[in-house]
Amino acid sequence: MIETFFDKEYWIVDFLPKQVPENAGGRFFSVEDYYLEPSRYAVLRERFCEVLLKLYCYYDLRLFIGDDTEGFFNPDPETLANLVKGNHDNLCILVGASEALITLSRDDTCMTVYAPSEVLLGLIRALAGAVGLFVWKAKEE
Repeated sequence: MIETFFDKEYWIVDFLPKQVPENAGGRFFSVEDYYLEPSRYAVLRERFCEVLLKLYCYYDLRLFIGDDTEGFFNPDPETLANLVKGNHDNLCILVGASEALITLSRDDTCMTVYAPSEVLLGLIRALAGAVGLFVWKAKEE
């Protein structure tokens, strides 16, 4: 079921306001490495956690860790936070009644939101903006 989302439109929740151009001389990768340093990465994961915890107030969430097929349905806030901040494996989060999919890959500096409705996307933009993150549409390939 999750695989069906990967061929749909998606948006990025990121520390940058838009995609870095290809001709940026590789500077993005050195900045990304800077943010992947453990203490800085913990702050970034905390921001993602804030977005997801607040989103949880409005929508049911089912979290899948790695290759798990059962998932955690509406985990308590502490469990949700631990899963997001723990960074143990890749997370896939079904939002609502399979209305959208959010992925948070291990050692990645962004979250990806697949197939959100305009209402859901507006809420994610507001929640992300409140914690200093940006939401932008991924470039079509």
